[in-house]
Order: sequence, then C-alpha cells, then structure tokens
Amino acid sequence: MELKKRLGALVRDRRQLLNLSQEELGLRIGSDQAYVSRIEGGHMNLTIDTIEALAAALDIEASELLVEKQS
Repeated sequence: MELKKRLGALVRDRRQLLNLSQEELGLRIGSDQAYVSRIEGGHMNLTIDTIEALAAALDIEASELLVEKQS
C-alpha cells in the first residue's frame, strides 16, 4: 500500500480508537476537519511537522505512522 494511504488509515484507526472526531483531531493539530479528512483519505503529502503534530495528538510515536507493521 502506498505510504500516504497507509498513514491515512493509521491516523483514522487511531483517531477512532481514541473516540476523536475529525474536527477534534484537526483542532489538536491546528487545522480543520477537511484537512484531516484529506489526510485519512491518503491525499496529502505531509510535512515532518504535521506528522509530529498528528503523533502527539494521537499519543503515539511519529515513527508508528511511517513504519509498516509486519504481520
């Protein structure tokens, strides 16, 4: 799976696990619901700063958003 899509799916899964809305996550990273929707859809080229903000908002390490887990 393409990295942007995988990262988006991980963000969505973690956000839902934490019972956060896209709007709430957007507020936590200084953005809005539409931006989070585009991230989760795999349509955004994210900066390192955004990845770090997402990780902090989702209470995980940034590397967890970038490394594919082995099954």
